[in-house]
Amino acid sequence: MSPGWVVERPAGSIAERHNIDPPLDARRVLLHDVPDVAVVVGSAQRVMPTVEGIQVVRRRSGGGGVLVGPDEVLWIDVLLPREDPLWNDDISRSGNWLGAAWRAALTDMDVGATVHFGPMVTTRWSETVCFAGVGPSEVLVGGRKVVGISQRRNRRGARFQCAALLRWRPSEMVRLFDLQPADVASADLAGSAEGLEVDPGSLSEAFLNQLP
Repeated sequence: MSPGWVVERPAGSIAERHNIDPPLDARRVLLHDVPDVAVVVGSAQRVMPTVEGIQVVRRRSGGGGVLVGPDEVLWIDVLLPREDPLWNDDISRSGNWLGAAWRAALTDMDVGATVHFGPMVTTRWSETVCFAGVGPSEVLVGGRKVVGISQRRNRRGARFQCAALLRWRPSEMVRLFDLQPADVASADLAGSAEGLEVDPGSLSEAFLNQLP
């Protein structure tokens, strides 16, 4: 992997790992093994899952809901100190280097991807579902989102939370959030994202090798 990065594998539930306050004193990568299932919603999200029995976790960064579980997403957090040369005060450009690393990793796996360097692109459903919209530095394949990136910043640095989509289930997101009209929501979501047909372990390794 690229030198200068500390790689860790945090333990605990999905909720516990979202609630930790990791140190921002060095370049760190947190690789998350996900044994359980939860819907992770953004810090300011208003629409919540309606299905009983589903675990709901609120993260500290923004954006819409993501279904996190085995074979659903590859979840990686990237921590950057404020004094790091990669730091950018412009939040709309601060993750460009990170999106480029994901794109390069996918290229290594023979997946042609692009990085969205423009402003946030919202849709009717994007406030509720992360993969229904496209934010700065996020990654697409064929115009469909495959890597979502949210971030939380403070005076010490930033925590970028990355979700590389392994399986896209629009109808499940419609069911979880009771999106209406359901047929319209399902059709719209089907065209907004797609799952990556790659081995998550290989993608994780490729990503680590592309970090600056």
